[in-house]
Amino acid sequence: MTEMTDTIDTARPPAPAPLPVEPPKGCPFDPPAEFGALRAEEPISRISLPDGSWAWLATRYADIRAILGDTRFSSDTTLHGYPLSGMTGGASTRNRGFIRMDPPEHTRLRRMVTREFMVKRVEALRPEIQRITDELCDVLERTEGRTADLVEALALPVPSLVISLLLGVPYDDHEIFQRLTGTLLSRTVTDTEREAARVELRDYLDRLVTAKEADPGDDILGRLITEQQRTGEISHDEVAAFAALLLVAGHETTANMIGLSALTLMRDPEAAEQLRRDPALIRGAVEELLRFHSIIRNGPRRVATVDVEIGGRLIRAGEGVVAAVPSGNRDESVFADADRLDVRRPNAQHHVAFGYGIHQCLGQALARVELQVVIATLLRRFPAMRPAVPVEEIPFRTDMAIYGCHALPVTW
Repeated sequence: MTEMTDTIDTARPPAPAPLPVEPPKGCPFDPPAEFGALRAEEPISRISLPDGSWAWLATRYADIRAILGDTRFSSDTTLHGYPLSGMTGGASTRNRGFIRMDPPEHTRLRRMVTREFMVKRVEALRPEIQRITDELCDVLERTEGRTADLVEALALPVPSLVISLLLGVPYDDHEIFQRLTGTLLSRTVTDTEREAARVELRDYLDRLVTAKEADPGDDILGRLITEQQRTGEISHDEVAAFAALLLVAGHETTANMIGLSALTLMRDPEAAEQLRRDPALIRGAVEELLRFHSIIRNGPRRVATVDVEIGGRLIRAGEGVVAAVPSGNRDESVFADADRLDVRRPNAQHHVAFGYGIHQCLGQALARVELQVVIATLLRRFPAMRPAVPVEEIPFRTDMAIYGCHALPVTW
């Protein structure tokens, strides 16, 4: 139990508002405008949750890192007070991925796949990711009328093909998991629809793992089966949970970052030209784009297991917390002129777009390489690419837990 000082403000503000998710009108790249005021006036505030309960919302960079780096804040969705959302999958324990667990179980399971996503191993995939990107761009170049939906033509296929290859999932099934993922991540579908999608995805992965148990391939799922499942370290259901986590996380976030990044650079020709002249800037530019967009708009989420002081506020055991990562990444006390994209920003890599602490995104090295390859290739091969419609007509994903574009019509 943490000893508290007499200066902690334990007052509870009345009538909490819902979590802000809508970008300012006319500013599709910016996080909700409410975050700026909250950082300045009430950096740890209360928000209402869909089930009628409430949680704390952290909006300052330092507080977000403090929460995500403190194991007294639990990721276990089954604990009382955890701020559930549609994305978290409720409090069910079946097929619950290790990101919804705490040490030591989280540590044990995460270690089984950590090697698959280490920087050296992912860098070895760069030529294959480049080949996939080039082949898709070849098709794009031949498109009649030189107009296309960049999401459909490139942003979604690249990460989908890569994660399917790594997991040993038939790419012919990509429409199945993309459809189900879309339902699971939607903020507008009913609970019944979301649960039906969850069951369908669970059944699909159950069949996939069963097939791979009979004939494991040289892929992540195959290695989990031969090295961990057959030795009794994990069960069939845990392999399926790995598959669900890696399949969904492995394509949805990167696909949306590709689309938003491409659109951002189309609308910022000066930044795009800097990257064309000096391709060595691409790696830093990807970090800045990750900071600038922060596409996870509803978390991460935790629940306090003991009383903890954060930013002068007492968070009691059993109270939920939502870390507003998009707000933290626009914190002016850390990132000067934070609302401006600066592809030469010296500290962009300190963003929290991949989270922080023991639950930091497992696949961040893969996401970085995919973004670097795709952005560099687009800039080189399609220097005249531009949006085919006014920005107001682009269907942004304001209805989804992961922000981006549902479609991105382009011409060149």
